[in-house]
Amino acid sequence: MNLQELDLKLEYRSKVDDIIRDFYIPVLKRSVLYRRAVGFFSSSALLALSAGICGIVKNGGKIELIASPKLSSEDIDAINDGVKRRDEVIEEVLLRELHEHKGKFEEARLNLLSNLIAVGRLKIKIAFLENDNGMGMFHEKLGLMYDDNDNIIAFSGSMNESANAFINNYEAIDVFTSWSEEKSRVFSKVSTFDNMWNDCEPSITVLEFPKINSVIIEKYKTTDKIKLFPEELYLSEEFGVTEDYEEKDVGPSVPVNIDLRKYQLEAVDAWVENGYNGIFDMATGTGKTYTALAAISRLYQDININKNLAVIIVCPYQHLVEQWREDVVAFGMKPIICYSASQQKNWRERLKTAVNSFNAGVIKHFCMLSTNATFSLDYVQAEILKLSGNIVLVVDEAHNFGADKLSKTLLSHIPYRLALSATIDRHGDPEGTQKLYDYFGKKCIEYTLEAAIKARMLTQYYYHPIPVSLNEEELSQYLELSEKIRRNVYPDKKGKIELSEYVKMLLIKRARIVAGASEKISVLYNIMKSYKDKNQILVYCGATTMRDVDYEEGKIQIDEARQIDIVSEMLGNDLGMRVSKFTSAETAEERERIKENFAEGKHLQVLVAIRCLDEGVNIPSIQTAFILASSTNPKEYVQRRGRVLRKFPGKTYATIFDFITLPIPLENVANYDPDIINSVRSLARREIIRIEDFASIAENPYDSDSLISEIKRNYDIKFIDEEEDSAYV
Repeated sequence: MNLQELDLKLEYRSKVDDIIRDFYIPVLKRSVLYRRAVGFFSSSALLALSAGICGIVKNGGKIELIASPKLSSEDIDAINDGVKRRDEVIEEVLLRELHEHKGKFEEARLNLLSNLIAVGRLKIKIAFLENDNGMGMFHEKLGLMYDDNDNIIAFSGSMNESANAFINNYEAIDVFTSWSEEKSRVFSKVSTFDNMWNDCEPSITVLEFPKINSVIIEKYKTTDKIKLFPEELYLSEEFGVTEDYEEKDVGPSVPVNIDLRKYQLEAVDAWVENGYNGIFDMATGTGKTYTALAAISRLYQDININKNLAVIIVCPYQHLVEQWREDVVAFGMKPIICYSASQQKNWRERLKTAVNSFNAGVIKHFCMLSTNATFSLDYVQAEILKLSGNIVLVVDEAHNFGADKLSKTLLSHIPYRLALSATIDRHGDPEGTQKLYDYFGKKCIEYTLEAAIKARMLTQYYYHPIPVSLNEEELSQYLELSEKIRRNVYPDKKGKIELSEYVKMLLIKRARIVAGASEKISVLYNIMKSYKDKNQILVYCGATTMRDVDYEEGKIQIDEARQIDIVSEMLGNDLGMRVSKFTSAETAEERERIKENFAEGKHLQVLVAIRCLDEGVNIPSIQTAFILASSTNPKEYVQRRGRVLRKFPGKTYATIFDFITLPIPLENVANYDPDIINSVRSLARREIIRIEDFASIAENPYDSDSLISEIKRNYDIKFIDEEEDSAYV
């Protein structure tokens, strides 16, 4: 989906060109973001907006719309005379422009738009001018289309988003591309739209009116499905008033606009050859979701002539369920959304009805989309146990299901199974890992970060390991905990080692000492001084508290606080940077707002985050990451790295600063008793493993060699043996 593939004209005129057929549809088919500033807001403007957006909806893209209220002279007088508040008048004006649809075709288009609003893929803001004479009119006519290769098309001119403009008026637009000599004009228009969207443009006020979104959804949403319809309907001269359109429920199938890559097709073939069982071990950002849905579609076509199939998809978190939902809908399924806060309040009844109807042969298929927690409920497990026949279970981030509790929910009567994970092997838990292989089968594909970077699916990166060490108090605590761990770890009669809950608690305490090493703060402070004017920065903290922190002489000492709070205060107050925390404490709406502000870089420079970024949360605009949360668990650090490597417009590479925690400063190791060095050597060895992993596929792989050599020499590490460094060492 590359906009550069299009043969575009510099100008389109409505009486000479078919602007919908020749411009809108082909461009939006290749776009992932459509940003439009138009004239007036109305239901007809919403209808016109739907022209050509089928492509961008199928691509999983988003739309941002800025429009103006149609204020009458009476409305303006009411505002100026203080009869009503400005926002109250504008809201009333917007509401009165939401007219009833005319026929099933308009109903389907308005349902599409209301669903896009409901899932956050269409956002509407209202613009108006305020001047000495009262309220002015906003008449900006600007459009921007972005593809997933950082290409941008800008257009401007006299045309509004309306049927009249498309068909009857003599209108024109000028077109500019970011890969041509006109790129400066494109970026100027991008800047203009950014300023308007963020309410930074002089003399223009741009606001959201949440009630309008609610009313649109309530008024026009007829189903929970994002309905698409033939784009040819827009090519009729009766634009907007053509024959009725009835959507058909076709079942799982690959959308015609999605071209799967060779490795995705090979993964599906391997899954089929393995009896429709297996594991997709694929790096973050390489299309696990599409590959899984393509596998479901293939199974649906292959099983038999009746094509009856129950589809169960399970994800760790609610936000992942909502991300999957959009793609599931695009692949022809209407999922039952199962979790506590689901908009489908009656999901339990829906699930029960679907199970009974499927078993009775009344329906040929249904799709259930659930969180791990809901999938584990006794009620849900009981309903799934009732199912008979063709059932497929797809588990996202499947490594979680190696744990004792979740592994018991993997029901044996389900014949078709698919596990998805970038880190299927569970660190320090070979038994849990084996449970996954026993249930799901072998790997059908192993698509690594290195392969994804080489294929330009993820961005390249530069890696800088930053050594820090424990202070004397931290080292003392580390040694004390290590000794307790050693005294309480021993094999059973069969030579098998199982960690008690007490030992697991000690390991967590010891890991928090490493994650919360106080020297990290002073080192971060000194590095960050050169980044204080930069944007798109992530600081990844550990879920730990810190004590006696003094990150620069003369600064205020902090006796004890969470690492994330210390970092946020230091960056925000002492360095004057625009900072926001990104944790599980923020609501889904707050997170989306934070992500938008962060991507734009206008109001927010730094995200300070903890574990909520480990799985599923995508913030592709991150360019520089400081990883304070030292982890020797590959599942954790592979996922954290993957989050930073997502592609984003204008992002050519990422930079990762990885804080390497050593128990003793390199220059002081020789001063310590050999027994102490023996006690802490395993930590240094595990940090080397992570450095080598990160550095091996970085753009600067040799920059880490000297640090690795120095650690090995000072800690007398002759070799690296991951088996030797088990979790309890």
